[in-house]
Parts: sequence; structure tokens; C-alpha cells
Amino acid sequence: MADTISTIPVTAALNRQPGFLHAVAALGLGAFAIGTGEFAMMGLLPEIAQDLAVSIPMAGHVISAYALGVVIGAPVFAVLTAKWPRRTLLVALMLFFVAANVASALTTDFLSLNSLRFIAGLPHGAYFGVATLVAASMVAPQRRASAVGLVILGLTSSTLIGVPVAAWLGQSWGWRSAYTFVAGLAVLASVWIYVIVPNSPASAGASPRSELGALARPQVWLTLAVSAVGFGGMFAVFSYIKPILTEVSRLSLAMVPLILSLFGVGMVVGSMLGARLADKNLLRSIAGLLVWNALVLSGVALAMEHPLSAIIWVFLLGTLVAIGPALQIRLMDVAGKAQTLAAALNHSSFNVANALGAWLGGAAVTMGLGWTSTGWLGATLAVAGLIIFIFSVKSEHTQAAMH
Repeated sequence: MADTISTIPVTAALNRQPGFLHAVAALGLGAFAIGTGEFAMMGLLPEIAQDLAVSIPMAGHVISAYALGVVIGAPVFAVLTAKWPRRTLLVALMLFFVAANVASALTTDFLSLNSLRFIAGLPHGAYFGVATLVAASMVAPQRRASAVGLVILGLTSSTLIGVPVAAWLGQSWGWRSAYTFVAGLAVLASVWIYVIVPNSPASAGASPRSELGALARPQVWLTLAVSAVGFGGMFAVFSYIKPILTEVSRLSLAMVPLILSLFGVGMVVGSMLGARLADKNLLRSIAGLLVWNALVLSGVALAMEHPLSAIIWVFLLGTLVAIGPALQIRLMDVAGKAQTLAAALNHSSFNVANALGAWLGGAAVTMGLGWTSTGWLGATLAVAGLIIFIFSVKSEHTQAAMH
């Protein structure tokens, strides 16, 4: 429940809007740095491939290595640092991220780069988990999703600003400059967090054992399954959006970067609106947003046949991230005392969604079903996520009635 979240003492200073906004802005800058580092490489694979003498598909392994680091690092860091004060932990995670990106910029061989991208992904989930907990603890319970949404806004806005800047640097000065840029952002975030964010203690009684207790809670696993399955639909389509736009929508290759910027706009709008909806009614918001996912994804096949509707649909695909803040709060509510681990695992589940959606989408295309078959596949995943969520809520009500 919401009252299980460890809260910073309610003081007049902490509840002043400017103080809260400064703290969230600092946390958001860290999210912006991480998001830039995660997504920028998708646009620089040709440069990496040429410099390190590998194929472009082979260069894509750096993206998979990072995602694997996120999946593994989130629970490991959450458990090992359970007793750390939260500001201290956030700064340490940022500095770890700085070191991994500096090392990535200095590496000269492909194997080392893959290893370093795996290492760079390790603090990702734990950072977002702790940052969202800190933000949620600074506001009234009915405003938690909005606070979480502001932190996640740093991640979504990176696709609009950070990624294009990193891509420009990478194309102009070499791909290593993009990692240097990301490291610089993370250094600024570290300093700002240290200066602005209150150093709240860990939850009372927090320990590695108590954090691992989240894994014994069925509702935690069900909520993670909603994320991994229900959110995988967006990745099933977006992983192949470039060939969809050029081969199905018949748009020129030169227009693709501009059109994809609309995806970033959709992500920003979606994360803000999704947070507001979750504050009003969390469970209905999750169900409704899963339905929205299914509707948008099922329309891909028809919409992508026409250039104008395809452009609109790219924006709508971005809005599907609206479910992110709601699922983060749901995990906080069902995790009991294992707040940090549950919040961190949410980002592991999103990366599982990324891998699952991309893999299933690729399988559909390989089977000869066509690029837009990824939309029907994505809608199916969204409906499956909705079914899991309905089962989760009903089982929760049944358990509550028994007690």
C-alpha cells in the first residue's frame, strides 16, 4: 500500500513547490543522461561497425548487451544497496554510469565495447527505481504518479533532445564523442542530485533479505508480467518502424528522422497524461491504457498504408508509454517493504518487453507475414497483458476478502 513507502519527513521546506521541482529536475537530468546513453547508439551503429570492422547487425549487439545489463543490474544493485541512504545511492549509481561511459569512449575493440555497454546498463534500473521512490515520497499519496511521471519525463525527453544531439556528435566527431557527451550529462546530474535532493534514509528495516521478499509476492510477479507482455507490443512495431515507413508507407528515407521525432513527442505527451490518469484512478488507468495500446497497435496495418496517417500513427505509438508511471506505482503498492527492488525490477521488465516484442516481431516478418503484421502481434500482446492484469486484480480482491 502507499503507506508502506518510506517517506521523507513532511516539512514546510520539502513541500514547497520550487524545492520539489528542483529535486525532480535533478533526478530527471539523471534519467535524461541514461536515456540518451541507451537510445543514441541505435542511430550510430553504422559508425561503430565501420570503425571496429564489424557488420551493422553485429554492431547491434552493443544494444543487446546494454539491455542485458539493465535486466541483471536492477535486482542486484537494489538488493546489495538496500540499506544505503537514497541520495548517496543515486550519486553512486550516476558515477558508476559516468565511469562506464568514459571507458566505452576509450575502448578500441568490439568485445571490450560490448562488455562495457553491459556494465553501463547495470545501474539503469536501480537508478530509476530509487529516483521514482524519492520523487513519490516528496508528495501526497494521491500525487505519486505525477511525481514519478516527471522523473520518467527525463527519459522520454531524451529521445527528443539528447539522442539527436548525441547522434550529431557521433556523426561529426566519431561515435566515441557521443559517449563522452553522455558521461558529461551524468556528471552534471551527479552534482545536482548531491546539492539538491534530500538524503532520505532507506526504508525502516530495509535489508537485502527484506528486498528479496518482493520475489515471494505473487502480485509483484503478475505486475511485472503485465509490463513485460503488455508493453511488448509497442516494441514489436517500433523495432521495425524504419522499413515500415519506407516500404509500406512509401516515405522517403530523408523524412524518417523527422517523422521519428514525433515518436519522442508522443512519449513526452503520453508520460505526462498517463501520470495524471494514474493519480485519479490507478487500476482503471492501467486497464484503460492497455486497451489504448491494443487499439493503436491494431490500427497499424491500415494506418501505415497511407503517408499522412502513418505520420499520425508514429505519434500515437509514442503515447503508449503512458502506462509506465501507472505500472511503477502499482509495483510500489504491491511490494510491501521491498520498495527498491520492486521499483527497479520495473525497468528490467520493460527491457524484457523490448527484447520480447522485437523478437516476436522479427519472427512474424521472417515468416512472410509482412511488416505491418507486427501491429496485430503487438495488439495481441497488449490484450494478453490486459488479461494478466485482470487476473491480478481479481486474485488480489479474493485474497483480501479471505482476510
